[in-house]
This record gives sequence, structure tokens and C-alpha cells, in this order.
Amino acid sequence: MNRKENMTFGILGAGLMLMALLIPTASDAKTVPSGPMPEATEAYIEQGRQIYIRRCSFCHGLLGDGGGPAADYLDPRPRDFTLGTYKFRTTASGELPTDNDLFRTVSRGLPSTAMQAFDNDVIKNGLSEEERWQVISYIKTFAIEFDDPDLDPLKTGKTVSLPASLPPFSAELVAKGKEVFEKAKCWSCHGKNGRGDGNKEFRKDDWGFPIRIRNVTHPWKIKGGSEVEEIFMRFTTGINGTPMPSFVKSLPEEDRWALANYIKSLQHDLTKHQVLKVLSVEGDVPADPADAAWANAQTMDIRLAGQVIAPPRWQNPSIEMATVQGIANDKDIAFKLTWDDPFKDIKHDAAKEFNAAEIQKVGLYSSYVAANDMIPRALDTFRDSIALQFPVKTPSGTQKPHFFRGESSNQVNLWVWNADLAEGGGEGAVEANARGWRQQPKPQKEAQRQLVSKANWDQGQWTLVIKRPLLTSDKNDVQFEAGKFIPVSLNAWDGSNGEHGLIMSLSTWNYVLIEAAMPISVYIFTALGFLITGGLLFWMARKSEAAPESESI
Repeated sequence: MNRKENMTFGILGAGLMLMALLIPTASDAKTVPSGPMPEATEAYIEQGRQIYIRRCSFCHGLLGDGGGPAADYLDPRPRDFTLGTYKFRTTASGELPTDNDLFRTVSRGLPSTAMQAFDNDVIKNGLSEEERWQVISYIKTFAIEFDDPDLDPLKTGKTVSLPASLPPFSAELVAKGKEVFEKAKCWSCHGKNGRGDGNKEFRKDDWGFPIRIRNVTHPWKIKGGSEVEEIFMRFTTGINGTPMPSFVKSLPEEDRWALANYIKSLQHDLTKHQVLKVLSVEGDVPADPADAAWANAQTMDIRLAGQVIAPPRWQNPSIEMATVQGIANDKDIAFKLTWDDPFKDIKHDAAKEFNAAEIQKVGLYSSYVAANDMIPRALDTFRDSIALQFPVKTPSGTQKPHFFRGESSNQVNLWVWNADLAEGGGEGAVEANARGWRQQPKPQKEAQRQLVSKANWDQGQWTLVIKRPLLTSDKNDVQFEAGKFIPVSLNAWDGSNGEHGLIMSLSTWNYVLIEAAMPISVYIFTALGFLITGGLLFWMARKSEAAPESESI
């Protein structure tokens, strides 16, 4: 791969990471065009071809076969237009999409994939409505099916419309949807709680590529749209090329609508704050994820993205969010982390680890890891793992170490938890220090370690508690003091997704705050202030009463 392509990968990867961290949405994209697609004349198609080469071919390929230079590095793989198989449509199962279906996808993109929105009202480098129609007219030339009038879903009546009147979202409708979810055995793939953990094996799409069952509790991962109407449409049309069937023959319309409302009710509502207020308690700090005390602790969702900062770069992460809580007393502090992972990976085969040394050579070839084949994305290969990261020195002002493993002059303290160590009966959490990504984190000596951890995996979700004294005598440890904002970030690895080493997901800095106890002097001075103010008001009132009344003019 040449230097220009490598630079393009860097821009693409950095863009994907930024999009994931900022949680972009194309919900404002213009999904309905102002009119039908103009006539596809030769000149019109030629204009679309030129746009396609500049904006689409790097992923979808010059031949439209989904084999562009970036294709091997993307999961899901870019669409092969030559087959005429499209996933997100308003047409019956197995049918071609309508022009408006293609316009909708090009305009708003597909969440949680490399397919960006192209509506120029949403992004600065987007396409006008006319340009979108032009590129669609060219894309349709790749599949001969679009030339057959007998396959036109508008002419054959194979389109699907939303019902004119449907009941609004309600607790009763959600309850009915849950019954449908269980009766239709949706849980056999998506899991009892919708976390994608129903199947204990990997599935493949019609193109032979492995796919992971969708976690429907994460709305940003639902590629066809996370609103009730869009979910209802997927149940009705199915998703061509995947194991997701159409339920139009097996479930009546009202059941599909109730099911869509139930899926909507499962979606996680992300927190918006970036400062975690640690709950202060009088008694012991809980060391068990199931302890009832955690119900009173504030939650903070931390978004993660693929590590694309340094080679080996990885843009197909599995763990995109973790929820953090904190509880402290005057001696200890504990953090609870909760994150979704469809498989419990408790084995680690070091012999299968990726040789990062070669890919890190500048200019040799792409420093990105391909979605398949370069690393084993399989069960029983690598362990699940997560790490809390803190600066060793409390930052002054805005100065912080880099969130990617710190710097040579500004090290970070890592609390790394490994599922295989915990499963083996030992302490799963290990303390380490890092001075930048170029060197491996240095584990602390066993005598220095003070972490205590306990974890549990259940129905596609890990919960973990890591506990440590607030203050230690080790200069390489983060020290927690009340009233100070301590930066915190996360690294995470899903073993069955092939993640290990620098092939991981990570977050930028958030903050932890143990609120300082109010000094007794504040209460005393406040009380004195009330007494003095009250006394002055009383004195002024008495003086006013004693003053002689002025004569009328």
C-alpha cells in the first residue's frame, strides 16, 4: 500500500474514532427527497460516475464489487453493488430497494459502520440532493436486476408501508412486545436482554463474512435506524443477506408493532456528564458488584472507540461503552464497571498474539489491522479485559498526560483486570505504569499491588469492582484526595473479537470527583451570618417604629 493510501487510512480511522466518541447522528439528514429521481440519461450517469470514483470507490471498489482498498479493513464490509442485494429497504424480503430507499441510505449513512452520511445539510463535505441522485443512478448500473421492469418493486407492488394508525408507545404495548419477543424466540439470537448473546457461535452473512448478532440495547449500533418505525420495518422486510428474516408471515402487524416498541424500551439512555461524583459512605466500601450500595451511586457512561492512534490500528472494536460508578469512605475507594460482551472469554493463547513489530515499521504497508484473517476473531483465543487509567501526578490546570498510555515525562497508572487470571482463582487486577504506547506497560511488583477485584459475567454483560486504598506510599500510584478532579479513561478488550495488546478500544479523559466534606467552620459562619443579618433587620425595624411621623404637605 502506498503512502497516499496509508494517509487516507489514517484520516479514515481518525474520523471513525472521532465519530464514535462524539456519538454523531444522522437523524436530521433529509431522508425523503423533494421529488423522484431525475431521468438517468447518459450524461446524468456520467456525473454520478465521477462522484462515485472520488467519494465511494475507495470502499466499494471501482467495479462496485465491494472490493475497494479499504474493504478488507472494515466490518461490516462495504456493499457489493453487483449482486443487487440490499439490507435496508421498504420492500418485501428478497426484493430490490426503491430509489427512495437508496436515497435514504446515502443521505444519512449507516450508524456504527464506515458508511457516512452524505447529506450536505448534515456534514460540510456532503453532497447536494442532485449529486446524491446522480451517484445513485450510477450505482444502479452495477446490477442488471435494476434494468428488469419485472423486478421493480414499485411496479410489482412489493413495497411495504407503515400502517396508517398504530397505538402509541405505552407500558401495556411494551409488555405485549416482550411476550412476542419470547414467543417468537428472538432471544435465541439476540439474548434474553437483547445484548446479542443468544448464539454461542459466530454466524456468517451471504457473502461468507462473519457477523455478530446485533446488541439492540445500544441504539447507535442499530444500522437501519433505532426509532420504533424503523425497527418495525426491519421486522417486516427482513435484512437481505443476513440471518435476520422477515416476520411478515409469522407475526401479524400488531405483534410486529408491539415487538418494535419492546426493542425500543430496551435501548440504553446514555448519560451526558463527564464528571463522576463518587458516593461517600460511612461504612465499608463494597467489593462485590451485587452489593446493594451500588444502587445509590451515580453512573457515568464512557464511550470508547477503536485504537487508531498508533500501529497496530484497529477500527472494528466490540466494546463501545462502559458504565462507571464509584464509592469511597475515608480509607478506600472502589469503582464498579459494567459493559456488554456477548461471550465470556476466559482463555488466552499468547502464541496467537499479533506480531505488532512488523506493522509498526513506517512506510512498509498499512498500519491498520484487517477485519478478518490478520487476527483470529474466534472463541477461546484471547481473554476479555478492561483497564482504568489515571495520571500518576494530579494535573495542574489543563495539563494532562496523553489519554493513550501517557508520555515519557508524564506517566499513567493502569489498573488492568484480566478475565483469565480471575477465572483461575487468583487476583484478576494488576497495577502497572506506562510512559507512552511505544513500550509495554510495566507491571508493579507484587509487594506494591493493593488492588482487590471481583467480577461476574451474566447474559452478555460483565460487572466488575476494583477496590484500593485512597492513598498509598507508592510514588507510581494515583492518589485520591477529596475535592480534586482526577482524570480517568478506559482501555477495553473483547477476546473473541481478536482484541489484545494495542488492538483494543479506548476512551479519552473523563473525571472522578470525591466531594470534599463541608468544613464545620462553613456552618458556623453561615449561622453567624444569619444571626447578624437578623439582628440588623430587627434593629432597623425598631428604629423605624421609634421615628416620629413626618407632617403631611
